[in-house]
Amino acid sequence: MEIKNSEFVVSSPVVSKCPDDNKPEYAFIGRSNVGKSSLINMLCNHKGLAKTSATPGKTLLINHFIINKEWYLVDLPGYGYARRSKSVQQKLQQMIMSYILQREQLINVFVLIDIRHEPQKIDVEFIDWLGQSNIPFSIVFTKADKLTASKISSNVNSYLEKLKETWEELPPYFVTSSEKCIGRDEILDYIEQINKKL
Repeated sequence: MEIKNSEFVVSSPVVSKCPDDNKPEYAFIGRSNVGKSSLINMLCNHKGLAKTSATPGKTLLINHFIINKEWYLVDLPGYGYARRSKSVQQKLQQMIMSYILQREQLINVFVLIDIRHEPQKIDVEFIDWLGQSNIPFSIVFTKADKLTASKISSNVNSYLEKLKETWEELPPYFVTSSEKCIGRDEILDYIEQINKKL
């Protein structure tokens, strides 16, 4: 897929304020500081599209970007950011869950995982929740440029082994680096293939 244009459309505090049309939506979510904004900008080849920040956890709304006038890329707030108050965390969690469970246009959730770390309980729990809720999802390992090829392979395998404890069938996964544009074509081709079937 070639991205000819990508534009910010709207930031919504609740699902009911999301765009009122039937274009397919692909949501991106992960723990704070996983490199979500950088990945979105890399995928769209548009440096300032999603706002990157030195402070993790800046995304507090559901952000819609229209891609090629055909589908939406949705930037969801990160989960598990400890420096937020309990009430803000609960509000964000409610917003994320209601979007994922209620939004009929949602086709796939891309769950971002920092490839440098061991499997984190919060990520595994979120992935399990998606599965239990019958939400189609894929895993995107980020920051692959920070590791050697052999370390990438062993970290991915340890993650997949962890998931096999509860999953019969493993989800699709992508290894990416926003710095080096690794994984861009694979993710965009995956989205294009799904769109052709809709």
